[in-house]
Amino acid sequence: MTTRINRRDFLSESAFLAAAASLAPTVSGLSADEEAAARKKGSAMDRLRVAVVGVRGQGMSHVQALAGRHNCEIVTICDADSGVITKAMQHVEKTQGKAPKFEQDVRKVLEDKNIDVISTATPNHWHALIAIWAMQQGKHVYVEKPVSHNVLEGRRMVEAARKYNKICQTGTQSRSMKGMREAIAFLHAGKIGKIRLARGLCYKLRGSIGKVKEPTPPPATLDYDLWCGPAPKKPIMRARLHYDWHWVWDTGNGDLGNQGIHEMDKARWGLNKNTLPKSIRAVGGRFGYIDDGETPNTQIVAFDYGDCELVFEVRGLASNSPYPGKLSPQTAKKPTSFVGNVWYGSEGFLVCPNYNSGVAYNNDGEVIAKFGGGGDHHGNFIAAIRAGDYKQLNADILEGHLSSAMCHLGNISYRLGSQETLGDKTTAFGMKAADEAMTDMARHLKEHKIDVNTLRYALGRQLTFDPQAEKFVGDAEADKLLTREYRAGFVVPDKV
Repeated sequence: MTTRINRRDFLSESAFLAAAASLAPTVSGLSADEEAAARKKGSAMDRLRVAVVGVRGQGMSHVQALAGRHNCEIVTICDADSGVITKAMQHVEKTQGKAPKFEQDVRKVLEDKNIDVISTATPNHWHALIAIWAMQQGKHVYVEKPVSHNVLEGRRMVEAARKYNKICQTGTQSRSMKGMREAIAFLHAGKIGKIRLARGLCYKLRGSIGKVKEPTPPPATLDYDLWCGPAPKKPIMRARLHYDWHWVWDTGNGDLGNQGIHEMDKARWGLNKNTLPKSIRAVGGRFGYIDDGETPNTQIVAFDYGDCELVFEVRGLASNSPYPGKLSPQTAKKPTSFVGNVWYGSEGFLVCPNYNSGVAYNNDGEVIAKFGGGGDHHGNFIAAIRAGDYKQLNADILEGHLSSAMCHLGNISYRLGSQETLGDKTTAFGMKAADEAMTDMARHLKEHKIDVNTLRYALGRQLTFDPQAEKFVGDAEADKLLTREYRAGFVVPDKV
């Protein structure tokens, strides 16, 4: 029986969700071709000595991906907080037969000439500086997403990788997933016609982080000056230092640059765009609670490339309609979060609801293709190192820079916005898809008993951008937000 789904409300239908759920992820190592290419390099198959920097959260996945695998040896664990390293140290010892060295100061790790590879998962404000310093010291780098805290940092990372001839992989692991690579190839081959619209959806529950009345002291195990690094050293005005740094501008980029960067990267990849957009506008706010977070928990960003558009949505409050459109009894019992992508072509549309699967439909709602399968992103990184060829990377630093920069551009528009009353105003963009998303945002907020007639939201500045110069057109105030003020000793250089 042919599966049919309404184009507008397709995510509300159980047929799609069942199809997506059937595409279970798998994990594979290096392909035969990758191994063969590496072995042709002879000594390139020698063991690589690795340091993992930042291990409290995502860094543990780096430890698990590299300890005793791909002929790598993790020799050093580094974190500014010695109180969070136990799990990483124990895993390495159990896997490799001996404990790694612990070092609190990343600068000492980068000076160690016996280390070949840095794999880093620190807070965002440290990403660029660690990567640039490491490449200057002759090391290859795997850097988590977003690769940068601002636009200029990402470009400097690309320049460093090329100048020092180093392999620098971005932590957007969807790029190495078999299902996602096949889905994107399907788009690029024109199987659903000309792609004119990409949607990125980050509907992920983010509760209040609370509100403190006085500064929270840093943990006794933490070198707080080192943790701040390039960022201003301020009192900690939130209950938790760790993780909640995502929701503070000095150190994080909100969910647009946290979970959202994965979907932003895939959206741009599917559009086959290798530059930044020509114009940007964002709207949103932090709704539903009052806490110490600064970044929006509800946000829409519209990007115009001229011949196609990208519309991105963030929702931190529960959303039982995972895609703009009316609610139905079927959606009411579905999970309250959805993270994924949709591309619309002239002859159909493609939905990818996770990192490694997808379903393509024609304009009549018939399923025409399914994609699924996992991969090994760190394995791809190591294979490129052994081959000495950054073009073998699935997520080269240039890709990471462009996708991260799009998140930053959206946040710049938002931060330069004016406070307006939402009410029934849902045509802020002048772009059909973005305005439809804004209409649905208002419905979503009403579901949470938020009075949209009195609600103040940020109407972001309409920004025109020069993709070649990577600067705004005629907006010096916006240009200032392409970079930041750095603390002495922790400066990302204007020139590499």
